[in-house]
Amino acid sequence: MRGGEVPPPRGGRSGVKVPPRGRAVRVRPRGGKVGRIHVLKTGKKTGRSRDLSRKAEAYLEKLCGVRPNRRTGSPGNREAARFFARTIGRWGWRLDTTPFTCLDHRAGKAALACGGRRFNVLISPYSNGFDVTAELVAVSTVKGLERCRCMGKILLMRGALCKEQLMPKNFVFYNPDRHKRIYALLDEKRPAVIIGATGRNPALAGGLYPHPLIEDGDFDIPSVFCTDVDGGEIAMLAGQVFTAKCAARRIPATAWNVLARKNPGAAEKIVVCAHIDAKETTPGAVDNASGATVLLLLGELLEGYAGRLGVEILAVNGEDNYTAGGEMDYLRRYGGELKSVVAGINIDGAGFREGSTAYSFYECPAPLRKTATERFRGRPGLAEGRPWPQGDHMLFVLNGRPAIAFTSGGLPGLMSEITHTAGDVPGVVDCRKLVEVAKAIRDLVAGLAGGSESSPPAGRRGGTSRGGRTAASSPTRASGS
Repeated sequence: MRGGEVPPPRGGRSGVKVPPRGRAVRVRPRGGKVGRIHVLKTGKKTGRSRDLSRKAEAYLEKLCGVRPNRRTGSPGNREAARFFARTIGRWGWRLDTTPFTCLDHRAGKAALACGGRRFNVLISPYSNGFDVTAELVAVSTVKGLERCRCMGKILLMRGALCKEQLMPKNFVFYNPDRHKRIYALLDEKRPAVIIGATGRNPALAGGLYPHPLIEDGDFDIPSVFCTDVDGGEIAMLAGQVFTAKCAARRIPATAWNVLARKNPGAAEKIVVCAHIDAKETTPGAVDNASGATVLLLLGELLEGYAGRLGVEILAVNGEDNYTAGGEMDYLRRYGGELKSVVAGINIDGAGFREGSTAYSFYECPAPLRKTATERFRGRPGLAEGRPWPQGDHMLFVLNGRPAIAFTSGGLPGLMSEITHTAGDVPGVVDCRKLVEVAKAIRDLVAGLAGGSESSPPAGRRGGTSRGGRTAASSPTRASGS
């Protein structure tokens, strides 16, 4: 879309089919695995709660069903962002969907062979293509990399060199000196192709095994990755001639955040965010279609919001991308307003069917913490958890603003087994938990802002703003109100 334009909803519908109550919905996400989402039949729940649960299931199915995936800049990612904007635009939010530039990536199957032996390797995301026949050199330490002569050769990196995924060269939020040193050596040594043999690292790579050692569209030396076990087999053939090949190309593309605003002229505001993108290896149900679903539920719950604070709902596009493109775009265009944020709230990894939902506080003053604790206390599925830094709430914390994050209570197990894998399907999500989180945030907004938080003003339904125009057909740009 050009300059933040969003098409108006057709006939007030979002394009999502809501399943009938009391039935189970079978979904077949990318990879062919079938998940099952259960629609609630609990008599104690209100009609509104049942309706929200059914909508949550439909939103989750839609977001996980785009093709090929929700990788930032991909066709599926753009479809998911358009769907989010159409849906939340029904409830009177003013939208900004200004695009930013990014890279998409297409690649074939990678091949690595030595003599008559073939080895399983996968091309790294955003890698350039290659067709190389050369001697293989193996290193396992930084000192070994410093000493090796690998220009024009195939370089196998394993052991301590691969204990963690390298941060992208230009990633501004976290970039250890050790990673910078490795990149500098690789640029100096100029191997023809890099093989990264990796083990498990849930903190940085989720449940993916093997995971890419390098995931960086700003790094031009081609690379593939394999398991640490296969890396050991390959290392035994160091000094011999290997053939490595894979067709791949980087594709200039665009993506966009979806920023929905109410009372944008207020002196202070609350920002509620969740990333809508996902790794290309996963349908991304818990990470993080569930968070985007919470935002849509909250958008409806706050349809008639009339409090003193501004409220922003932000679907961030790029948390799982090497550029953090959506985060950087938000900071470029709205960073000057961060001083007005009284609370930044992030949802990432919420709704896992096992355990409770955990919330955590970051640099929150006592009154904010007290209000939040009081508002969350009446919800049995919520419990205070340990802080975790791997999320978009750090956008606020690093800029001196208070933040609150929601995730699943079993985050370590979730990251080691589910996230970034083909197993992150809608069937692992309990949508009742998503409704609970949305309502808890609505209650917190009401506690902080005062005024009506959910009922639409008299005489206005279906997302119509002042002057009879729909919010979706009258989006704001970054410079607008």
